[in-house]
Amino acid sequence: MFEKQFEIYFNEQKRSANPRRLEMLQKNLTGEIKLLKDVLWPVIGTFDDLEMEYEMISLTGIRIYGDFFYKAFRIIFECEGFVSHAETITRDRYDFEKMRIRTFAQNGYIFYPYSWDDLDKRPEVCRRALYALLGRLGSSGGVTQFDLTVNEREVLRYALRLNRPIRLDDACYCLQLGKSTSAVVLKSLYNKALIQSVGNGVHRIHTYEVTEKGRQTLF
Repeated sequence: MFEKQFEIYFNEQKRSANPRRLEMLQKNLTGEIKLLKDVLWPVIGTFDDLEMEYEMISLTGIRIYGDFFYKAFRIIFECEGFVSHAETITRDRYDFEKMRIRTFAQNGYIFYPYSWDDLDKRPEVCRRALYALLGRLGSSGGVTQFDLTVNEREVLRYALRLNRPIRLDDACYCLQLGKSTSAVVLKSLYNKALIQSVGNGVHRIHTYEVTEKGRQTLF
């Protein structure tokens, strides 16, 4: 699922990029893809509002780039390897990195870096920390995705990815749980008006679609 969605997303990022940003998108992106696959996509649940190799003008007037820019909360996410960012870094590179961080702050961005080792060895810890951050940023009012249970979030995200109405069997597949438990999750989302029934069934509801409220809750 990730690979297919990423291919569509990445092609769109390249299509909309200027020549210099396109050059950045054609470099080795192993760290960026790992960050996206292991943390950002599982937590955020969508590629919407994520710009890869986000371009900005630094305090010294040169073009700099952040691995990902999450527009919804103005966050710069980066994956930093130990060798390139610590072990073999030169004094000039060290000064440059500090200037980049000051540029992020000057523009009102939250800078949220991950080390390669954390992504590789502790991805669940990385995801929990991001859940906490986004929950705090999104707690200004209304229901956010972080007010939902884990199962509710997963089913809601899965329903959006399907591009068709979701059924009970789909929820079971998504959660890898039985029908009774999955039905409870669907009913909870329905009662919260995050999904609505499709068709005119009177006695039993067989398919659902995500409501606008459901989309807003995730995004």
